[in-house]
Amino acid sequence: MDEEAASPPPLTGGALTRSRILDAAAHLMGSVGLTRTTTKQIAREAGCSEATLYKHFRGQEEIFVRVLHERAPRFTDALARLPGRVGTGEVAGNLEEVARVAVLFYRRSLPMAASLFASPGLLVAHRAKLDLTGAGPQEATHCLAGYLRAEQERGRVSAGIDPDAAAMLLIGACFHRAFLDLFFAPDPPEGVVRPADEAEFARETVRALLAGIAPSGPEQRPGPGLELGPGAPVAGPQAGGQ
Repeated sequence: MDEEAASPPPLTGGALTRSRILDAAAHLMGSVGLTRTTTKQIAREAGCSEATLYKHFRGQEEIFVRVLHERAPRFTDALARLPGRVGTGEVAGNLEEVARVAVLFYRRSLPMAASLFASPGLLVAHRAKLDLTGAGPQEATHCLAGYLRAEQERGRVSAGIDPDAAAMLLIGACFHRAFLDLFFAPDPPEGVVRPADEAEFARETVRALLAGIAPSGPEQRPGPGLELGPGAPVAGPQAGGQ
């Protein structure tokens, strides 16, 4: 089946109106902020009346919760592919893909996520919604840690590291990179965001991580799938002759 045939049918009627309302709310939350996003503005942006808006949602808070749940970009697809890649390809390449997608995800979702902390009630409502679906921001590190643990069992990641801590390091670096991109947008001062190139950021961040978790051996060389590049040092648990 080709991609066009597999595509879902276009939205019509009430479903289309609902989608436009959520798109409008997401745009306003990311551009003018939560406190300045009213139902009147959302309706105007969506091209409908407030009365129509209230046919689909009970009020402003429900709209915001649905936006955060349905419109925040997710990188679950990249994470979902990791179990199938255990023991295959290069660990570095698998982690670089996650890093690239994670930066994009956080860059797109941070403006909306910031709205949560401007409204304690909204944060509570959003957490309750996530509890019902079994999702949450912790899932990224949990999935990544599970992948690292599986590779650890195969000797492709050092037995001396904590997979949860390693996953937090990589996800945290991606989050901070996205924060810097947004903070200094659209033209960051030279040298503020390093590496400047996103592909280089992913590559070098993963290389720095793997230099600390690569399996140690008599020759202190990377194991299968952990080739870090020409001249890259490998610091396993026993590095330095300890």
